[in-house]
Amino acid sequence: MIKKLLIVFIALFAIQSFAQEGTSSPYSFYGMGSLKFKGTVENRSMGGLSIYTDSIHINLRNPASYGGNSLGLYGNEGRPMTFSVAGSHNSTKLKSDTNSDRTSVSTFDYIAVSLPLGKLGIGFGLLPYTSVGYKLETYGDDGITNKYRGDGGVNRTYLSAGYQLTNDLSFGVDLQYNFGNIEGSTIEYLYEDGSLVQYQTRENNRSDISGLTYNLGLSYKTKINGNLELVSGATYSPRSDLKSKNQRSLNTIVINSASGLESVINTLEADLETQDLEETDLVMPAKFSFGVGIGDPRKWFVGVESIFQETSKFSNDLYTSSSAVTTYENSSTFSLGGFYIPDYNAYKSYLKRMVYRAGFRTEKTGLVINGESINEFGISFGVGLPVGNLFSNANLGFEVGKRGTTNLNLIQENFINFQLSLSLNDRWFQKSKYD
Repeated sequence: MIKKLLIVFIALFAIQSFAQEGTSSPYSFYGMGSLKFKGTVENRSMGGLSIYTDSIHINLRNPASYGGNSLGLYGNEGRPMTFSVAGSHNSTKLKSDTNSDRTSVSTFDYIAVSLPLGKLGIGFGLLPYTSVGYKLETYGDDGITNKYRGDGGVNRTYLSAGYQLTNDLSFGVDLQYNFGNIEGSTIEYLYEDGSLVQYQTRENNRSDISGLTYNLGLSYKTKINGNLELVSGATYSPRSDLKSKNQRSLNTIVINSASGLESVINTLEADLETQDLEETDLVMPAKFSFGVGIGDPRKWFVGVESIFQETSKFSNDLYTSSSAVTTYENSSTFSLGGFYIPDYNAYKSYLKRMVYRAGFRTEKTGLVINGESINEFGISFGVGLPVGNLFSNANLGFEVGKRGTTNLNLIQENFINFQLSLSLNDRWFQKSKYD
């Protein structure tokens, strides 16, 4: 009963967390915002590596992971049902050529359930996919010239199914429904003889986004010899179009010079229908990933993975930037990581049963500003802590890295991420050992 109450409490807390601002990155100004979803805490602790699958951890990036055989370790009884929830805290130092600042944010990352049905497995869950949260100002000789603010993001709920085709090969598919909204405002400050004029104009934009996306996955495992196992995985997400229902309004405002408070004098609704912008298609480019690794099951594993996405084909007609030349190029990510378990069966030594993870990743985000590619780099570490029965576990992750550059008056983000997840495993149907 206590476990059930705990699950209900965590679920309610996670749903409430969707109302919170999920990022403070200035780069969330572009596109649909900063990518929030980067896998489970276990994935992120290994540099983003997601090719390894087992029966007690949920893999949100490859739906083939839901399929599998019964557990030989438990007399060929069924795999456990898994419930997982996670959150994170991000601390970032924003640095430019002339100034620096610090910001932090704590967010919910995902809530997920995996249900085994023989060789078939299904999963479902809820997670924030992208996040918008920025407050930017540009300055000229007279003072502030432009002020930009935005918040929101895109959330994702999914239904997955995976099936073990052979002892070595599994196939899976994700059906994902994306929903959310992005709001942004822009003020262009006008001056006369060095003084701020009385009335300013503020442009407000809102996009309500919704639509389906798909993800296909393969997972392959085979024994090389008595101890070593070769593991590989691949995923493919075809191009999809999300619907963006848009609104735009113009406010005449008065800005209090002392407090910065903005008072609206009047509002004019823009006629987006005549501009063919009331409803636009937001292109989600195709994405492909492939990885391979080697290890000793329940002992150690090391692998590499690459992700490629046609980000150059991303588009949304409503949002253009007049303050910076912004384009998109194809994005890519390379990950190297793994884990080590000293002795998973050492019940007299808790430290030996812990899972130790590490990895690093390099990423070309696909965003290009003023001709400068925005890249990202991270080094990560983590531990898996056994809790309760049937390999339930808590997972702690730590990542340090940077995004962006100070070249061409851009901003470099030096970040530290802390992640925490709780995975509860239980078996629905268990063979009776006594009559």
